[in-house]
Amino acid sequence: MIDLIKFTESDFDRFISWIKSEEAMMQFAGPAFSWPVTKEQLFMYLNTPNRLIYKVVDNQSMDVIGHAELNNIDNKNKSARICRILVGELKDRNKGYGKAIIKELVRIGFEELKLHRLDLGVFNFNKQAIKCYRDCGFEIEGLMKENFKVKEEYWSTYNMSLLNKDL
Repeated sequence: MIDLIKFTESDFDRFISWIKSEEAMMQFAGPAFSWPVTKEQLFMYLNTPNRLIYKVVDNQSMDVIGHAELNNIDNKNKSARICRILVGELKDRNKGYGKAIIKELVRIGFEELKLHRLDLGVFNFNKQAIKCYRDCGFEIEGLMKENFKVKEEYWSTYNMSLLNKDL
């Protein structure tokens, strides 16, 4: 259904076009970027060590439909964090891409990188993402209460994880 291909500078304009508000940016990227996202921020992001950044390509149409990342890759402790998962256009959502992206990141993490643990953070109000992650085997480890401030509102985050032995 999808392929994960290295994210490059040629992807910057498309990526920026998908982030239409500060709230959308925060939900997708947490504090990784400041609003509005710029090419300068993306260049620094692209050159940060210990991460694999991908564009998501529908392998039937060959359209770029999203973004995904493995971050904080820790070879000593055999762990990484799945983050910045995005299906860019509304027309492409609710088609199973999210599960396909997570399953491919899990495959890369456990089979290619030989990791033991993957985790991720998700805002507690994002019920659709939480269901997707659970369907892919992730379990909630805990809730970080009101750990992000977006404008005048505080958002809480679940941490979820999956161990290689749990598959």
